[in-house]
Amino acid sequence: MRPSPRKIRVVVNDTMQCGYVCYRTEPPGRNFAPHFTPQLTPKEMLHFGVFGGKYMTDCRDEFPPSWFARAKLCATRHDPELNYFGVNASQPLREWRRKGWVHPQDPRGWFQWYCRYYMGRRSTDDERQIRRWRAIARHAAAVRKNCLPGDLECRRRQRQALLHWAYDSRQI
Repeated sequence: MRPSPRKIRVVVNDTMQCGYVCYRTEPPGRNFAPHFTPQLTPKEMLHFGVFGGKYMTDCRDEFPPSWFARAKLCATRHDPELNYFGVNASQPLREWRRKGWVHPQDPRGWFQWYCRYYMGRRSTDDERQIRRWRAIARHAAAVRKNCLPGDLECRRRQRQALLHWAYDSRQI
């Protein structure tokens, strides 16, 4: 039997959340749901370039400083050139909200949920977010079907979107 991990209380105060409290109950990067197997860590995603660099520029205190050491970020605007594939593969946050993809505990959406999950937080939204992550695999299948292996110029927007969801589309 595995010993019970200690609970770490996290209080978030940033531009989008003030006084949000959650608990990390698992060690970082460990004990994921069996059907949730992301290929990239949040640190790797930030380093490669995702979300036009605008993501998480004001909430560094919640996550390890090492995640941001080589991150491609832009505090002032969304810059597609910072993305690994140099294209915009994002919809605006207002569109995410309109579609009901964003829940109050993670007002920045899926990637914020993933960062917190990776750090050990488990929540009532885990199952929904993992279902959403699994559904993105269809885009990897489309890249495999329509592109030669290793042709990173083929379907760049789709490849960038896959990076946003922790699929390593550079390897397809």
